[in-house]
Amino acid sequence: MKKLILFLFISIYSQNLFPQTKEEINFYSGLFYLSRYIVSDEFKNIKNDLEKVDSLFSKSKTFFNDDISEALLCLTFTCLPFDKIELKIFSRIINIPLPSPPKKIFESRLKNLPSKLFFDSPHNDFGDKDKLSHFFGNAFLRYNFSPFNISKFMGIFVELTEENFFANGGYNYRDLIANNIGEIFAEMLLKNKNSKPSKAFLIYQLLFFRDRI
Repeated sequence: MKKLILFLFISIYSQNLFPQTKEEINFYSGLFYLSRYIVSDEFKNIKNDLEKVDSLFSKSKTFFNDDISEALLCLTFTCLPFDKIELKIFSRIINIPLPSPPKKIFESRLKNLPSKLFFDSPHNDFGDKDKLSHFFGNAFLRYNFSPFNISKFMGIFVELTEENFFANGGYNYRDLIANNIGEIFAEMLLKNKNSKPSKAFLIYQLLFFRDRI
């Protein structure tokens, strides 16, 4: 995942998405807006975690004037459970900071991120919080590069190489599941821009139980 995030991070800079005014609608203003929303009482009062994910996507889409691509990209970084990447180069660790709100808001955001995304999510405070960025990141890639199936390639490539290049990296089959659900969501969006993330997660769970009947 960290390699995917680094790839998307570089793409942000290549597009020159830097804030200029307080009111300007761009990646950074969206990230701060969504981070503040996640720590708000309005967000915390939503009891179901998948409904929280739906609400996040709706807020992001509205902020970016229904630009699905921008909404997905911004959510990929907004939902990150870390604010830097630890890159291993010649046995040395180099910290690469990522777009993030002030530390206090970041910590509150991390605490409030939805964690119960699957029926079998871990029963602890962290749960599957780290799967949200997998989900939105691969949805972004699939939505924008659908004919080339780059999202599946990047998802598998990242999971197989992350351990060699990033500290605390490693293969995780649940990450690949989140990647695949993100692809499903992107396909849903290409057919209906009003699709909700929760429906993609529901499709996965229905397929999971169907295969065990």
